[in-house]
Amino acid sequence: MKKKIILIATLCWITSTILIAQTNSKQITLEDIWTKGTFTPKTLTDVIPSAKGDFYYMFEDGVNINKYDFKTGKMLETVLRVPELLLEGSNKPIELDDFSFSKDENKLLISAYKQAVYRYSKLSKYYVWDFKTKKLTLLANGEKCREAILSPDASKLAYSKENNMFVEDLNTHVSTQITTDGKLNNIINGFGDWVYEEEFDLLHGISWSPDGKYIAYYRFDESKVKEFSIAKYDSTSYPEEYTYKYPKAGEENSIVDVFVYDVAANKKIKVDVGNITDQYIPKMMWTAQPNFLCVYRMNRLQNKLELLLANASNGSTKIIYTEENNCYVDLNEYLQFTADAKGFFICSEKEGYNHIYHYNINGKLIRKVTSGNWNVTEISSIDERSGKIYFISTEISPLNRDIYSVQYDGTKKSRLFNNNGQHGVTFSSSYNYCIHTFSNANTPKQFELLNLSNNKLVKSLEDNNKLVATIKDYHFSNKEFFVFSTEKNFELNGYMIKPHDFDSTKKYPVLMYVYGGPGSQTVLNRWETSDFAWFQMLAQKGYIVVSVDNRGTGYRSEEFKKSTYQQLGKFETIDQIEAAKYLGQLSYIDKNRIGMFGWSYGGYMTALCMTKGADYFKAGIAVAPVSNWRYYDDIYTERFMRTPQENPKGYDENSPVSQVSKLKGEFLLIHGSADDNVHLQNSMELAKALILVNKQFDMFIYPNRNHNIRGGLTRINLYKKMTNFILNKL
Repeated sequence: MKKKIILIATLCWITSTILIAQTNSKQITLEDIWTKGTFTPKTLTDVIPSAKGDFYYMFEDGVNINKYDFKTGKMLETVLRVPELLLEGSNKPIELDDFSFSKDENKLLISAYKQAVYRYSKLSKYYVWDFKTKKLTLLANGEKCREAILSPDASKLAYSKENNMFVEDLNTHVSTQITTDGKLNNIINGFGDWVYEEEFDLLHGISWSPDGKYIAYYRFDESKVKEFSIAKYDSTSYPEEYTYKYPKAGEENSIVDVFVYDVAANKKIKVDVGNITDQYIPKMMWTAQPNFLCVYRMNRLQNKLELLLANASNGSTKIIYTEENNCYVDLNEYLQFTADAKGFFICSEKEGYNHIYHYNINGKLIRKVTSGNWNVTEISSIDERSGKIYFISTEISPLNRDIYSVQYDGTKKSRLFNNNGQHGVTFSSSYNYCIHTFSNANTPKQFELLNLSNNKLVKSLEDNNKLVATIKDYHFSNKEFFVFSTEKNFELNGYMIKPHDFDSTKKYPVLMYVYGGPGSQTVLNRWETSDFAWFQMLAQKGYIVVSVDNRGTGYRSEEFKKSTYQQLGKFETIDQIEAAKYLGQLSYIDKNRIGMFGWSYGGYMTALCMTKGADYFKAGIAVAPVSNWRYYDDIYTERFMRTPQENPKGYDENSPVSQVSKLKGEFLLIHGSADDNVHLQNSMELAKALILVNKQFDMFIYPNRNHNIRGGLTRINLYKKMTNFILNKL
């Protein structure tokens, strides 16, 4: 009897201990994630190294621009207080949005009162702050501009307003109009059209030559590009229509030219980009020689890239680099001309992995600087005084981003930091110091100031220890990485987040998070923010969250990435189904309760998996999905699919619209009505097809919200809807 009493007492004590532990474990709420910012890491914003010494500037708390010493990490002075930004005769400071220093750091170009144009671009009022005179001056006659940039000597401002180009003398404030043909939805001078902004990241269409004698700028003729209209619901009897130019797959593009304006001569020179107009001019940059501009040229199929060296005085060009590919050439962001104007460094995956190549100015290969079965993901910086290149790579693992240095000749390659995860670096002008950032899957981002001459820590700038303590209080589970082989012996990388009180003898439902698009990656050894906290909330509620990078994703071999060429969706879906089958074989997973969630390309993947993989997925949430690549923009789509005219089978066979009869599980379709990227048309066509075959599904439209579906309480509303769907259906 005594033994029984002791046993019962022990069991009661264990049970009460578990209950107390569960009670003490804080429960994650959507308010924590989306309104309170409980799990938002602290960061260093707008770190700008000085070119005049081992100093750097930071814009802090949206109030002050402070100057810091790289040697000690100590603040030296506050160089600007936003409340001081008063125009003469005004007591109200301007609403600063962004800023940039002049080359000599004596002036500050400020943009304020931004007004969104597309997803990234904006209209702003521009001001210049003179640090010497402590005077704020309104520019461009106080009118909002699409873009503005100071000349190298900060004596002039080039800007684009109402689709035309201007240059303003900052001493006299007299503006000279360079172009007069600008017209909305017709001719653009000084910036890109919608599709160039979205797919080529073309936000800056104006560039001063290093000596300030020339201004290079884009001219887009989008007169033949078809228009797309979006209804805006604003509580009026008749909704307003927003109409803009959007070239869909197989349709006509803008005709793009590059001009150079000779400031002193008040003369425009057209750069010779060839006679073919159905092509892309995705980028331009000045070389170290002030008279020479480099212009990127790609054919419509994007399988041939050429670099043109343009003479600014007469517009003549010559080809200094050509790259061709059987599939497509990834637009190379990593091009840098040397200060001696004798050559350039460029990255290319033309030999199977992305590596650094050194060419002379005439395009003759000097050497391949890096090599191996891994990728250079970024050239961080080039120190020309020491002949050293700093770059980020996947050499240790595709999941990591490590920083290396290497000499121009490819020797003395060295890994700067030994801990596995994601690294970033901002160097001082002398390269003696740097701000180093680091995170991994289970460690929030850390910022530290380092002395590179002796590899010693100068100061920890932000360790996010408060967040580390918070995630312990909320019992965040570690993200665990795994690798599995498909039936065709493709090794795929994945991660898994298990409930904190995981019990291997139990069966758990699974939510698979997918993106899966060409060159993308979700399985990374770095700290994630909002969705990661939501996944932790689901884990607290008894779900296992999994993500797998299918074929077509990036940072492995070129062959792996481009295996989906001309048939987007086919192999990616097969791999996600294989992942579900693999998970279903694990003893602790309920194979009958596997669901999927994805956004944009991930929404497309979710719709395909819920149809083609209907036997393996019980529920799915597709947010802002592409439902047929015929409805998406031409630059992105044709890069991977060619045109619908050339490849109709590839477009149609892997469209969720053509697979709707296979749907079995619970399906939630979500879209923003004002999505200018993946149009609501995609979800409407998918819904129409589902109804035609009498398939039941849930659908929710967010009025006037774009592709990001945010603003006000929109995000918390969205995630509450998705959470309830998962709890009820999975």
